[in-house]
Amino acid sequence: MEKNLELNNDVNNKISDSTNKSNSGEIKVPKSEKIDHQGTEINKNSSNSENNLDSKIDLKNDNNSPDKIIPKPKKELPIEKKPFQEFINMHLIPALIDELNQRGLEIKNINLENTSRPISGDKCWVISCEIKDTCSFWLSFEKEDISSLKSISLSKPNHKPSIIESFLIDEKRITLKLIISRVIQRLNGQKLLGVN
Repeated sequence: MEKNLELNNDVNNKISDSTNKSNSGEIKVPKSEKIDHQGTEINKNSSNSENNLDSKIDLKNDNNSPDKIIPKPKKELPIEKKPFQEFINMHLIPALIDELNQRGLEIKNINLENTSRPISGDKCWVISCEIKDTCSFWLSFEKEDISSLKSISLSKPNHKPSIIESFLIDEKRITLKLIISRVIQRLNGQKLLGVN
């Protein structure tokens, strides 16, 4: 009778253990099979799955290896740092033409020459510009450098310039936009563009 009681207790304990385990949400997986984090079945006993596991590890290591070093592209020089004649002919003159055309003006002639500065007669780099039925101006650079001393002279059509004025003497940093805006400002100041 005692043996029957012990047997009943053992059976009851085993039943309660299995109910507790099933209530806790455990799922028993056969020892021969496991599922990896990607949902792929892995068999411990299979040598192929070990190879697959190794190759996955190798792939991860390849992903963590440093990327190939790609050289940074060289930063292009600002246009103001380009050679003087390139800056004038490729950037300043086309930008001046665009600005004046947007104001409804027609350029008859514009060019850069190493010639005599109007009025003073000393040799320097001069941009001479003739605007049809409006005016002419001469923007002079003392040296082949946009930061060198500059002057501007203006005249009405078919007249010679009578005044030479310093141009951008207080500016530390000369830019394309600054040159264009000050040329327009000088032309407006003389009421040559019809705009105040």
